[in-house]
Amino acid sequence: MDRLRNMEVFVAVAEAGSLAAAATRLRLSPPAVTRAIAALETHLGARVFNRTTRHLSLTEPGRRFLHAARRLLADVDAAEKTAAGAAATPSGHLTVTASVTFGRSHVAALVLDFLRAEPRVTASLLLLDRVVNLVDEGIDVAVRIAHLPDSTLLARRVGAVRRILVASPDYLVERGVPATPEDLKAHAIIAFTGLLPGREWRFTANGRAAAIALTPRFEVNDAVSAIAGAERGYGVTVALSYMVADALADGRLVPVLEAFAPPAVPVHLVYPQGGAMTAKVRGFLDFATPRLRAAI
Repeated sequence: MDRLRNMEVFVAVAEAGSLAAAATRLRLSPPAVTRAIAALETHLGARVFNRTTRHLSLTEPGRRFLHAARRLLADVDAAEKTAAGAAATPSGHLTVTASVTFGRSHVAALVLDFLRAEPRVTASLLLLDRVVNLVDEGIDVAVRIAHLPDSTLLARRVGAVRRILVASPDYLVERGVPATPEDLKAHAIIAFTGLLPGREWRFTANGRAAAIALTPRFEVNDAVSAIAGAERGYGVTVALSYMVADALADGRLVPVLEAFAPPAVPVHLVYPQGGAMTAKVRGFLDFATPRLRAAI
């Protein structure tokens, strides 16, 4: 078997969860599947599966290689269809990543709606609060909430979100409404560490960027927990506007120091460049762009 076929066998085993199931799926003999995996591991110089008599699981190199293998097989499939003049119908496996909170609130349902519209596509959604290397980790599309640095990646802007300070009405009645950023030093601060790096709140005053050091009463690395604490009246927290849209609309939270809010942060769909864009990626970008623009 050639390297591409070995890669197909590897993906089938990873998805099926066993050598025997992959052999049935591929209509190969179990020894042929075993030989293909052995040849792949020899070529890579690393084990891709942990194997016991009852259990098979991906190793760390195997998990990394799975994303790259899926992407390569999809690219080969797309190239063959293009050469054959086949219609550019989305198909294959799509991998999308987003931050945990935004992914839960906006992207998960979006991916599921795309799968309903495109029955020939399967998908993985990775919710991670870190910036991933799309090429190295085999990601097709990332949703990034940030000012993008110069890179070889391509991007579509789909909107912007604001960084906003919020507190419950009851808390503000009890502690007073801060009028300037300096007033925050007299308030209980609930810090979502993802938005308060270095315990600083960045703001704009007279058109100039500035920052104030804060001493949080409570720190947490989860936005939902920080917002829940603010809703229960424990203090002031910082969030992105989409995170608190419902709570603001319902009156559970109110914004404070809006006049000092920093500039909005853009939201992009980011994807690698190089080669022809596959139908599944183009289809997802076209599907997701208007929906995210309407939702943000």
